[in-house]
Amino acid sequence: MLQRATPERLSFFSDAIFAVLITVLVLELRPPEFPTFKALLLLWPTGLSYAVSYLFIAIVWTNHHYLMRYAKEANARLMWVNFAHLFSMSLLPLATAWMAVSELAPQPVAFYAAVFFLVNATYIGLIWELIDRKDAPRRVRRVMRVRSIVTLCLFGVAAAVALKFPLVALGICICCLTVYLRPAPPGAEERRPPATRR
Repeated sequence: MLQRATPERLSFFSDAIFAVLITVLVLELRPPEFPTFKALLLLWPTGLSYAVSYLFIAIVWTNHHYLMRYAKEANARLMWVNFAHLFSMSLLPLATAWMAVSELAPQPVAFYAAVFFLVNATYIGLIWELIDRKDAPRRVRRVMRVRSIVTLCLFGVAAAVALKFPLVALGICICCLTVYLRPAPPGAEERRPPATRR
């Protein structure tokens, strides 16, 4: 008999997907052809791509956990929005590998920024489902909404800028990530969401 989906099970499933994504990311790393530090340094595009993507996964995972604290039930709408979010994340290893192999060429970096855009767009869907529709404090809702819409626009700008200035676009993406290092908006820690019923 199938067990009813709960927020906890949905969160555990999502954790497993994030773990697989990190594993796939690591498996894409290749050692240099020659046993020298110079050969290792020549792989800096791969190292930079990996580091940014690893940070991105860590930040998205942390923010996902923060949002899931507000889930009272795992309804069909929440599950599909979550699947869309995980799908957008699943494109990250491909985007990372292409960007690294191309040595940060314009079109791969534009695709990479577009993946960030897609992940952020589906994150807004999670915010809508878990924060805006629930009893979250007004300040929390406002800060999270503004932060996500501003960074969504910046990821879109980065995707366009990458076609001419790929390193600048990558810098924009990294700057956007820093605003998510702390998932909770200022003043939200004192107000924990209501505990889920079992």
